[in-house]
Amino acid sequence: MSLVTLSRAVSDALDKGRPVVALESTIITHGLPQPQNLEVARRIEATIRENGAEPATIAVIEGVLCVGLEDAQLEYLAAAERVAKLSRADMAVCMAEGRTGATTVAATMIAARMAGIEVFATGGIGGVHRGAETSFDVSADLQELARSPVTVVAAGAKAILDLPKTLEVLETLGVPVIAHGQDMLPAFWSRSAGLRAPLRMDDPAAMARAHRMRRQMGLDGGQLVANPIPEEAEIPRTEMTPIIGRAMQDAADHGIFGKDVTPYLLQRIYELTEGRSLEANVALVLNNAVLAARIASELVELPA
Repeated sequence: MSLVTLSRAVSDALDKGRPVVALESTIITHGLPQPQNLEVARRIEATIRENGAEPATIAVIEGVLCVGLEDAQLEYLAAAERVAKLSRADMAVCMAEGRTGATTVAATMIAARMAGIEVFATGGIGGVHRGAETSFDVSADLQELARSPVTVVAAGAKAILDLPKTLEVLETLGVPVIAHGQDMLPAFWSRSAGLRAPLRMDDPAAMARAHRMRRQMGLDGGQLVANPIPEEAEIPRTEMTPIIGRAMQDAADHGIFGKDVTPYLLQRIYELTEGRSLEANVALVLNNAVLAARIASELVELPA
């Protein structure tokens, strides 16, 4: 029995060799408020279709790993309460117990690999948290990038993280970090993290060829395409740095730690930017969806 249930549209696209782009579901359950979460989920899927690919939003619904959600399932997930936030460590338990969970970057990569999907669009990846030298708080997303053969298109790692350490860990794990269209590494809400990217590519076709070359060489893992937020939507790093610092101090003052840190920081930054961070988040996700669809379209033209 297959552990993966494909939607009709995703199954048809894969059978016919059409491009497919995986999407995570934590942006629906943990990233955006209602009803905006459902509206944005639909916009992301529509953007991928407009750019020639089939979207495959991924979630565990009542124990079933669903790759591609029907609209009724999107509505259910957007309104559901107490949805688990799934990564590599707890994904199988959620499925075994018949519960509902939304997939993070790592869990989405696992499901995409199982379904045979090679490209994934998200907002930003997890990474090394600030203070990790004492907390040892490092996202499973980094290890998954070194394991699963999926090209992940993101606006870099989340800017609340320790970006230099995140870049170092990715290098150690052998994960290609490719900036799209610029030499500097983007930092989620900002176009530059103040760090030079290890690699640069300007052409989706070249990114697709690099992805395929890894498979031909027998290299494990995927690649991270760091796609900068559109200029008109960015919040410059000089503005974001003190805001992030304030939010992190507030988290420390309130004793927030572990899995609760990221959602707290994102909510606090939303408040401190008077909603601009959320608007930027939506803009960058849509921008990543466009690039991911183009890479996926190039991939299906290459020999497997």
